[in-house]
Amino acid sequence: MRVTSMAIALSLCCTAIPSAASAAGNLNMVCSADVVVCEHMTNIFSKAHPDIKVSMVRLSAGEAYARLRSEARNPRTDIWWAGTGDPHMQAAEEGLTQPYKSPLLDQQQDWAQKQAENSHYRTVGIYAGALGWGYNTKLLASKKLKEPKCWADLLDPSFKGEIQIANPNSSGTAYNTLATLVQIMGEDQAFDYLKKLNANISQYTKSGSAPVKSAARGETTVGIVFMHDAVAMEVDGFPIKTVAPCEGTGYEIGSMSIVKGARNLANAKVWYDWALSAEAQSHMKEAKSFQLPSNRNAEISEYAPRFENIKLIDYDFKTYGDSAKRKALLGRWDKEIGASAQ
Repeated sequence: MRVTSMAIALSLCCTAIPSAASAAGNLNMVCSADVVVCEHMTNIFSKAHPDIKVSMVRLSAGEAYARLRSEARNPRTDIWWAGTGDPHMQAAEEGLTQPYKSPLLDQQQDWAQKQAENSHYRTVGIYAGALGWGYNTKLLASKKLKEPKCWADLLDPSFKGEIQIANPNSSGTAYNTLATLVQIMGEDQAFDYLKKLNANISQYTKSGSAPVKSAARGETTVGIVFMHDAVAMEVDGFPIKTVAPCEGTGYEIGSMSIVKGARNLANAKVWYDWALSAEAQSHMKEAKSFQLPSNRNAEISEYAPRFENIKLIDYDFKTYGDSAKRKALLGRWDKEIGASAQ
């Protein structure tokens, strides 16, 4: 009787723990690109690797970072693909992601490899894109507003209630904007600027690309976003014009990270290597993703904003990817901007 009871207990114990074989066909991914891009790339990967079942959840970069922190003791995510590099760097610093050097690393642009080196190979750059905004040309004309060419132009009182930007707590785009302005102006001056800009903001959205989509629909005049998101609206036929700020602007290095303790590590590496390939990155433009790909041999869309045509700052990814720096800037934003946000 004791033997039977022990056998039953052992059987229950063993069936409660998934075997390596049962997990081999799964991949749990958080994607921080536009949902259309997330779905497109997932479908392309699934066709190339039909033996791997991908469960994809789309979250903004700030939300994805928060999820990794909340799951740290019991990770349910295997890989985090796309989204601005700052929160990927923060996750790396906090040990939420694990090192991996892909055999395709040497095919990547220098900025992508530097992202990997700075994080001790806990993340890697997969695309890059400059910060700017898009405005609705029809609304601008009908409301007799002056074309905003510079950061300073967005403070004009005539733009009251005409601008949208995301919340930097949830959006990597908005955090990149905050960090960019601090680097251009200095921290105190940047927060003075943001307080004045707040008077013209109609909504702080959850998603980084949402503001220009609202502008495309005629719900707001200006959306502060990465330029490639504004270009995507132009290509879709909406009356959107894309602007690179005259004073200079920052840029993102969209990144990818394998989660520490990933349950499906082997499959996470399969996605990782595939996503760094020229073939995979060449598919992104099919979903109207107009960033600059990290693989030197990947096809670049004719619509992608080129860095050589934009006045870029020397964005300090290491400093503004630091967890303490992020916490301090977001804390100040919450206190001085978020608390009085319209």
